[in-house]
Amino acid sequence: MGVAANAQATGAVPPAKTMLMEPPTPLLPATLGKGQRAAEGDSGDGLGQVDAADAAVLKEDGLKRFARSDYGVSNGKDFWLQVNFTVYQFVDASGAISAYDYFKKPGMHAQKLGDDAVSNADELLMRSGVNVVAGHGVGRFGLNPQQMTPLLQELIDHLPKAVGTAGLSPMLPSLLPAKGLGADSVKYALGPLGYAAMGGVAPADAVGFEKSGEAITARYKGGGVLTLLLYPTPAIAGDRGRAIEAAMNAQGAATIKLRREGPMLAIASGAWPATEAQKMVDSIHLRSEVSFDKPMPLEFHAEVAKTYSLLQSIAIFCGVGALAAVVLGLFLGGGRAAVRVMMGKPAATEPEFLRIDLHGPAGKSLREPKT
Repeated sequence: MGVAANAQATGAVPPAKTMLMEPPTPLLPATLGKGQRAAEGDSGDGLGQVDAADAAVLKEDGLKRFARSDYGVSNGKDFWLQVNFTVYQFVDASGAISAYDYFKKPGMHAQKLGDDAVSNADELLMRSGVNVVAGHGVGRFGLNPQQMTPLLQELIDHLPKAVGTAGLSPMLPSLLPAKGLGADSVKYALGPLGYAAMGGVAPADAVGFEKSGEAITARYKGGGVLTLLLYPTPAIAGDRGRAIEAAMNAQGAATIKLRREGPMLAIASGAWPATEAQKMVDSIHLRSEVSFDKPMPLEFHAEVAKTYSLLQSIAIFCGVGALAAVVLGLFLGGGRAAVRVMMGKPAATEPEFLRIDLHGPAGKSLREPKT
């Protein structure tokens, strides 16, 4: 009591606990191959340095961290080749795919790098898990995409890896029919700004991204456009479907065919003939997958164990009974045959039991009247 009263009187305060927080690993390492990073390692999330024109769209996609820096690569002579790398880290793979489609430009060619990669004459865009990386040459002596490839292959090992469900790819891209699809026209979006920026045909305010909707738009040979929308529940999908159809009809859009399957909407629009548009939306089906990520309750395991034990006991009892019947049959039948052989009789024949004589003595029939 005396010590506590003295501490209160003097105003002494217990020392606060200090927690040491380890800073996250920089998105861009100090060196890449023979390249040296021009700037210091990134600290914090770097989101304040994102280009203003892209910030709103990337926020919709769940941008978590950002880093940008120049690298100088010696060419073995008296000057350096330069390249600029920008890394975007997202909360999950869905956000990374949406941002990748947002940055992808028409005319880019596919590259075998990371999960997805495309390039043109002076720029290379890559997605690896939850990360999107953009690289382009700097100035007159900038690296071309072919020279960037080994640096990006090394960078992949330094990028943050997805944990758990964050690394799962969205389902919508896998539902697009491949026949006639323009590969560079596929655009996946998680918000109205990104959807509008990537050329979505339905009114963004009618789609309902605020209800956790997601969308993918693809163009097909002949000018047809296919839009797939996915929502948490069938009720939301039905409500949004009616709103989208009314809004597109009010805008005087070309051929429109809309079909709902559960929580998914399929919309065919553009230059398709009506029959082809209907055929397209009818060909798309939602695949439902059910999985359990939690252990089953103890009661369930107990009932399964009891059922298994009962079935096992029944099987053992039936097996023992069948074996006993076989052994008993062999013992009785074999013993009887052995006794008959010892008596000088055939082991397996017994005419007196197999033949019934109905004629009586001296060969007379039992049916003849007595005299």
